[in-house]
Amino acid sequence: MDAAAADLPPISHLYRQHRHRALAIARRILGDCDEAEDVVQDVFSKLCLERVRFDGKAAYSTWLYRIMVNSSINSLRSRRRRARLESRPGRPLGPEESFAGREIQRLLSEALSELTEQHRTMLWLRELRGLSYPEIAQLLGVPEGTVKSALNRGRARLLEVLERKGRLASELGLVLDEGR
Repeated sequence: MDAAAADLPPISHLYRQHRHRALAIARRILGDCDEAEDVVQDVFSKLCLERVRFDGKAAYSTWLYRIMVNSSINSLRSRRRRARLESRPGRPLGPEESFAGREIQRLLSEALSELTEQHRTMLWLRELRGLSYPEIAQLLGVPEGTVKSALNRGRARLLEVLERKGRLASELGLVLDEGR
């Protein structure tokens, strides 16, 4: 065990002192009280059972809250993956549906290739990966306002390209999330 980890107060002390704030963070990210409670319990359980990696560069609270944010985001991603898997149709696609899907994918790929790298990346993270604005900002290391404006411009540009190609987004079944 390194010196910084040895300076960490007992996990039971951290739990009593920071549980309410940690729970508030998880609730705000997850939007579900029960799931937030599960994440808090999971984080503190892991801290008790696993070797703690506290480098001492930040306050205990900052370190703990960062763990809570990351764990909550991971839980949210896991929930979204499960929802996508559960919503997939149980029947195989017929030849016409399969062809239509490939055609939509081809048209969308062509349109996306005409966008800037920043717009493509942000659209991919938001529309396909389902990340929130704060998650994208954190991941890319840019302000949240930059994410919002780049997504807005990227969506507008994508729609322009599709229209120029004679395709409407609604015709392709494309619904772009505009912050809902």
